[in-house]
Amino acid sequence: MSEAYDLIVIGSGPAGQKAAIQAAKLHKKVALIERGQEIGGVAVHTGTIPSKTLREAVLYLSGYDQRGLYGKSYKLKQEMTMDDLMQRVAITINQEVEVMLHQLSRNGVNVIQGVASFKDAHTIQIENNSGKTIEYKTDKVVLATGTRPRRPKGIPFDSDVIVDSDDLLNIKKLPRSLTVVGAGVIGVEYASIFSAMDIKVTLVDSRNLIMRFMDKEIIDELTHMLRERGVIMRLGESIEKVIKDGDEAIISLQSGKQFRSDLVLFAAGRTGCTASLKLEKAGLQADDQHRVKVNEFYQTDVDNIYAVGDLIGFPSLASTSMEQGRLAARHAFGASLSSRPDLFPFGVYAVPEMSMVGKTEEELTEQKIPYEVGIARLKETGRGNIMGLQEGMLKLIFSLEDKKLLGVHVLGENATELVHIGQVVIALEGGLDFFMDNVFNYPTLAEAYKIAALDACNRMVV
Repeated sequence: MSEAYDLIVIGSGPAGQKAAIQAAKLHKKVALIERGQEIGGVAVHTGTIPSKTLREAVLYLSGYDQRGLYGKSYKLKQEMTMDDLMQRVAITINQEVEVMLHQLSRNGVNVIQGVASFKDAHTIQIENNSGKTIEYKTDKVVLATGTRPRRPKGIPFDSDVIVDSDDLLNIKKLPRSLTVVGAGVIGVEYASIFSAMDIKVTLVDSRNLIMRFMDKEIIDELTHMLRERGVIMRLGESIEKVIKDGDEAIISLQSGKQFRSDLVLFAAGRTGCTASLKLEKAGLQADDQHRVKVNEFYQTDVDNIYAVGDLIGFPSLASTSMEQGRLAARHAFGASLSSRPDLFPFGVYAVPEMSMVGKTEEELTEQKIPYEVGIARLKETGRGNIMGLQEGMLKLIFSLEDKKLLGVHVLGENATELVHIGQVVIALEGGLDFFMDNVFNYPTLAEAYKIAALDACNRMVV
């Protein structure tokens, strides 16, 4: 007789982990299945944690975040190596895995290593490392298998000169030049991180605008900063072919342009990890991107099966994935739901950071909602001067009808922290008066909220 569970979660990334723990807190018997040797999924091993740790290591060792004070030539370490950067990454990953294992153990979640697939909607087969297959019965299933980098056909990936975002963390040496194909979140993050090390970067994308979901003014500012750092932007351009030539690659664009690069990074989308799940045996089908369709409760077309995280598509952020996992588990077992998906913040860990919550100007204009904007430059704050900030801005959007805060958009260091002040104000339906009537610590970057509010007030027609 196979062992039975109330819930089986497949995939141990942020979404899967939070789904498992939430179900355990509802006193359910839970198993978490992970095919890798360690838990954590893409977020911990090749995505969120390593890329953000790499960013911190670059900012520290390159001295980039101190150049506003000591000049553009300032460096803490003159000759950086990939080993210097990855040493910090390895330490962080190990610590994160340890924390996650402790949380799962403390909540009584049974972690099973192996490759999971459906036998039917209520039966999961696990093939372990020795090739043995064990069946488990379950009332509910949460799919949280994540995604992997999409590799366009005809590109000669070699994990050395022509790589995807997973391969990037395993390169042996830092390149003198880097071409990034794809100006989405991952592409922009890595392009900006490598340019902070004074590496020559070319960013290629078939679209004329990058990250359309972000506020256009913020993106315009970022684009200007990247160009000032020497990043070549090839927007509206498509790849014709890439050829490896010794230790370099030759990139040809459909427009006829051609150039060489020490390293080519493809960050042109991701595809769902569903191949081994045998979804058809559970009555499910993935789309052409191998993603799974869900309703507002993260429930698939099969009532007892849920899907969360990158596997279901946009926004594909670790933070939102965690909440999706929690909500799916609560819905699966009839627990009350309380969440504000419309107020999930977005964070892009480029150099500098970007973050937003609420509406953009473009959305409000399209919806014909009258608004006014207030802007503060981070270098206008006392804390910004202490930090030597030369770039960054906070943008607040207020309703002209009732002065409520509608959107917050931040570019600059600590943007992903600063945005949460605005998130709370929007959630509590606060507005201009809150910022005008309250005092912020001095010197802090949070002062920018007061400055931006005063700017908006001055622009409003009374």
